[in-house]
Amino acid sequence: MIKKSKVPGVLTWGTLLFFYLPIFLLILNSFNNSRTGGGWGGFTFQWYVKLFQTREIWHALQNTLIVAFVSTLASIVIGTTAAIALHRYKGRLQNMHYFLVYTPLVVPEILLGISLLLFFVALKVELGIGTVIIAHITFCLSYVTMAVLSRLQDFDMAILEAARDLGANTWTMTWQVLIPNILPGIVAGGLLAFTLSVDDFVISFFVAGPGATTLPIHIYSMIRRGSMPLINALSTVLLAVTFLAILIYQIINRRKAGATS
Repeated sequence: MIKKSKVPGVLTWGTLLFFYLPIFLLILNSFNNSRTGGGWGGFTFQWYVKLFQTREIWHALQNTLIVAFVSTLASIVIGTTAAIALHRYKGRLQNMHYFLVYTPLVVPEILLGISLLLFFVALKVELGIGTVIIAHITFCLSYVTMAVLSRLQDFDMAILEAARDLGANTWTMTWQVLIPNILPGIVAGGLLAFTLSVDDFVISFFVAGPGATTLPIHIYSMIRRGSMPLINALSTVLLAVTFLAILIYQIINRRKAGATS
């Protein structure tokens, strides 16, 4: 009888431990009474109380969500339109358009942030939440376009011709035939754009002005001030919200699967 190797199991558990042990320690330290976190100083909820009393954090979170929602919606509209155009029309000009859309994906963020800062300064645009939104649209647009383009690769354009033959106009073909078929790609691109926008630090750091501080920038300033307990509490709250959203999504999917079966 051939003995099964223990190496795959050890590697799997080692990888899971590597990924989730820091998260567990972060959650544990959010209840640690010690300010430095170097040792266990007792169980406490004081950091959560201070977290909800610190207005600067929630103002930064508000800015982050505003930027994320606006840039995601704009990226979905522009990116979906760009993907349809790139898929439908071919030629040298389209190759240049594809290159322009693909470039933000490979350009280093620090280079993109500096170039956008110089662009706004050259145009004498006052830095603020508007410049952050424009900057986020610049790189989120590419991710939405690529996600929708990958979905369009499996879409048969002959379906649109069939709809036209049946009397459908351009508006009807777009909203009742094309959009429902590429909707998974649009949703995937939108979720990716929203996540990247919320998580962005480098580009936002260069183009954010007074009063437009986003949450990643504020967390960076908190680290420099040594406010690690508050960061642990904030990270735990964000993790809880994320896991709750995933749980609700799974429950909805299971109910839909049970209704269709």
